[in-house]
Amino acid sequence: MTRRFRRRIILLAMCVCLSGVETSVPQQPKRLNSFDLAQGHFMLRMAYEEIKKNYYDPKFHGVDLETVYTRVDKALDGAASNSDVYFLIAGFVSALDDSHTYFIPPTLVHEIDRGFQMGVVGEACFVTHVRPKTDAALKLHPGDRILSINGYKATRESYDLLQYVFQTLSPVPELTMELVDPNGARRTEVVKATTIEHKALIDVIGGVDELHQKIDEQNEAHRNRERYYVNGDIVVWKMPDFEADDDAVNTMFGIARKHGTLILDLRGNLGGDVDTLKLMLQHVFDHEIKLADEVARKNTKPMTVKAGKWGAYNGKLIVLIDRDSASASEMFARVIQMEHRGTVMGDVSAGAVMESRQYQESIGERATVDFTLSITWANLVMTDGRSLEKVGVVPDTRALPTAQALAAGEDPVLAQAINLAGGQIDAAAAGRLFPFEWPRLRKL
Repeated sequence: MTRRFRRRIILLAMCVCLSGVETSVPQQPKRLNSFDLAQGHFMLRMAYEEIKKNYYDPKFHGVDLETVYTRVDKALDGAASNSDVYFLIAGFVSALDDSHTYFIPPTLVHEIDRGFQMGVVGEACFVTHVRPKTDAALKLHPGDRILSINGYKATRESYDLLQYVFQTLSPVPELTMELVDPNGARRTEVVKATTIEHKALIDVIGGVDELHQKIDEQNEAHRNRERYYVNGDIVVWKMPDFEADDDAVNTMFGIARKHGTLILDLRGNLGGDVDTLKLMLQHVFDHEIKLADEVARKNTKPMTVKAGKWGAYNGKLIVLIDRDSASASEMFARVIQMEHRGTVMGDVSAGAVMESRQYQESIGERATVDFTLSITWANLVMTDGRSLEKVGVVPDTRALPTAQALAAGEDPVLAQAINLAGGQIDAAAAGRLFPFEWPRLRKL
């Protein structure tokens, strides 16, 4: 995606989102109050200064950061709402066209749950899961292909932006979706989100509400647990991310060593900690390997992984990836390919591979406004001289679910991997091994 195109779609998405709320009478032009406008200018300035100081490329990929900042700062004066402010700041940060450099606006005092999950298969977007007892459950079905959301085309290329806009920047209460069902019938649905109003999540001393924090932690712990399935001499490990602690990783490889084949399912794995990535590689290589060159602002240094002290798993290895496999999971899969250690199956991965740090920023003293900046501090260049950023990992064996399989809750990709390894399972049974689980919603 070119920088020019990315800026254009940010602006298009902004227009779409801002036009998503219908009005029954003509509205007079609005202007943001001076206090909120001053906060917006300050947030933008902080973003500019943090990027200028910390971004790994001092030339900013040829982007004239000062000029872009000046234009956006001027555009802020015309903002009619805080939503406008957040879009403009997001547009400024996204000018770098970097997967790990982005803006997270202040926390809202209400929670939006769309009631559905979407994903990419090949070049198309699909509804993958629907939460029961929601408006989405009445109107959407797994396997529905999403053609557009609020008038904006849904494709592999626009997928990340759609998620960012409608989940983070502008969680509007309803979405108009153009769909095609698995039989080819087209329809349009207006899907209303579940909105839960909360008391302000940020109190006068800047603390997050403890009850809601506890619910979030419980959801995260449950989602991040390691799950596995044994089929004869095959073990399937469903690894949710690379935030696992060392004991969990060591335990799973202890289980794997009792079996001749390990199928590591990294589909939906968005990455995580570099240390976890290195530990994973130590468990599958019996010698030191070079992972990548870490290209930072001031220097470049090799990133190596030494052999583990416990001895490497020496069985057959199959790694599953999809469009939501990102960052550390992509690097793991690519190293497996380049070192000829195993087979990578599935769909082309996200192409979101950089190293970043998050900067928690606050405005105010007692009643604070908090926001987050993620800024890339290093690019990772693999041993073939290429970065995976914007490219992704192309699997050795392309394997994609069909719309019909999504509708039926089947997993033909996992079934193919298990059968390839000598096991026996059909797509329907494979789809029941690791059922999707909806996170618990916060309550008042």
